[in-house]
Amino acid sequence: MTISLGEFLRQIIENPALLITVILTLGVVLVNGWTDAPNAIATCVSTRSIEPRAAIIMAAIFNFLGVLVMTTVNATVAQTIYNMVDFGGNVHSALVALCAALFAIVLWATAAWYFGIPTSESHALIAGLSGAAIALQGGLSGVDPTEWIKVIYGLVLSTFLGFGMGNLTVRIVELAFRRTERKKAHAFFQKAQVAGGAATAFMHGAQDGQKFMGVFMLGLFLAGGRGDVDHFVIPVWLMILCSLVMALGTSIGGYRIIKAVGMDMVRLDKHQGFSADVAAVGCLFLSSLTGIPVSTTHTKTTAIMGVGAAKRLSSVNWGVVNEMVLTWVLTFPGCGLIGFLMAQLFMRLF
Repeated sequence: MTISLGEFLRQIIENPALLITVILTLGVVLVNGWTDAPNAIATCVSTRSIEPRAAIIMAAIFNFLGVLVMTTVNATVAQTIYNMVDFGGNVHSALVALCAALFAIVLWATAAWYFGIPTSESHALIAGLSGAAIALQGGLSGVDPTEWIKVIYGLVLSTFLGFGMGNLTVRIVELAFRRTERKKAHAFFQKAQVAGGAATAFMHGAQDGQKFMGVFMLGLFLAGGRGDVDHFVIPVWLMILCSLVMALGTSIGGYRIIKAVGMDMVRLDKHQGFSADVAAVGCLFLSSLTGIPVSTTHTKTTAIMGVGAAKRLSSVNWGVVNEMVLTWVLTFPGCGLIGFLMAQLFMRLF
């Protein structure tokens, strides 16, 4: 099942509830542009391989291509997010609970952005939706454990595989270029860093773009009184819309996250930044093909840690790492609780 642009615009005019849902969903996508999308270009900007403005434009283009290509080939990540929570039953209450979850996610992510902490928007999305679904259904029946287990797989995959691939990739790169003249290597990796940033942005769109479009489609169906849809096709106009809003978010507030990930955590040379990008892209690609929802932030930062640790453990600023890990740990219970409380409040008010 899908929806055309004309039908979508008509429903927005006729249905105020849908308009509110769309505004909140796009608000979450915008905040994702603040907090998650900058990770894709953090390394190529921090190593001065490309100017920030050009990097943002590049990220916008490749985010869209990632959304378009991967969603066309394999939309399992969007289906996983859609099926992970149960917003069935009373359609009005379900829509109110969904709006509460989106509001909670925006609150959580904006606070993290304000403090310059690269929180995982993917984890916040999953936690907020789960908390609201539990409030809606009155218990753990609001979440599907067979789909939720994929989140655990994603955590393990992005942590250990991201770190391991980063560590291994930089060692291979340094071995392969050990006899290359420094000037030539510098010129090569400057271009390679740009390509690596583009590839990471592509995979960010493939992963995170699908997650938010899955939620967008859920809101559309609930607002239209259709709470029993179990399969859908994402329209191209929605891919374009989400990509543009995500790019806007990156241009507004992305530099704080770029600084935290690409500069404060580990000081990277160009070949190290390239190695981190290659490792992150490989991990994200594997996750997208298998339908496992992973965090772009989590994957990219663990890859950078692995690259830094390959030189020596002390080259990693573990104080920044500890701050990030604490935020990741707190996201599930914290954003989940906010989603639960907001859903309880919204359902009483509306």
